[in-house]
Amino acid sequence: MKYLQLIFFFCSLLTFSQSSFEKGESLLAQKKMNEAKIMLQEYLISHPDHAKTMEYLGDIAGHQKKWDEAVDNYKKLKNNFPRTANYWYKYGGALGMKAKESNKFKALGLIDEVEESFLMAAKLDSKHIETRWALVMLYLELPGIIGGSEKKAQKYADELMVLSKVNGFLAKGYIDVYFKRYAKAESNYKKAHEIGNSKITFEKLYDLYLNKLKDKAKANKLKEQFEK
Repeated sequence: MKYLQLIFFFCSLLTFSQSSFEKGESLLAQKKMNEAKIMLQEYLISHPDHAKTMEYLGDIAGHQKKWDEAVDNYKKLKNNFPRTANYWYKYGGALGMKAKESNKFKALGLIDEVEESFLMAAKLDSKHIETRWALVMLYLELPGIIGGSEKKAQKYADELMVLSKVNGFLAKGYIDVYFKRYAKAESNYKKAHEIGNSKITFEKLYDLYLNKLKDKAKANKLKEQFEK
C-alpha cells in the first residue's frame, strides 16, 4: 500500500512539475485547442521568444480561422528566424487565407506579400513540398492580370515531380481538373494512385470519376479495389 502511495506521489510530482508549455503541447495533441491555447499563452509571457510556442499558437489560430492571430505569430517567427522556410510558408498561408476572407480591395493589397512569402520559402528549402503545392494553387487561382498563370503553376508541379512522383502527378492532375481537362487528369491521378495507393490518391481519383466524369461504374470499381 505504501509502495502504491509512493508511486502516486511521484506521478503527482511529475505532473505538477510540467511546464505550461508541456501541458499545452499535450492538450494540443489531444486536439483540445482552447485549453492548449491558455497554457501556451501563459508560457509565452515568461518565454516571449520561444519559437515552438509561437508556432503552436499560430497553428491553433489557423485551426480556429483567426487569421490575424495566426499572421501575427508567424510574422514574429519569420522575422526572428528568417532562414527557416516553414515559417515563411505558414506566414504566407495565413496571409493568403486572410486575403480570401477579405474584400477584393484589401485582398489585392495582400497578394504580393503572400506570393513573396511562398517564393522565399521555396528558395530557402528546395525540398519543401507544401510550399510548392501552395504556389501551384496560388498561380491557378490568381487572375492573369495580377500574376496568375498555368505556366507558373506547372513549374512548381514539375519541381514536385522531382521531389515526389506521387505529389507531382497529383499536382499535374489538380491543374488538369482546374482547366476541366478530365481525360488528362484521369491519367495523372491514376499514375499517382498506382504509386501511392493511399487514401489521398484514392479520394482524388474517386472524386474525378464520380463528380467530374460522372462515371459511377469506374468510381465503384475503384472503391472496391481500394477497400480490398
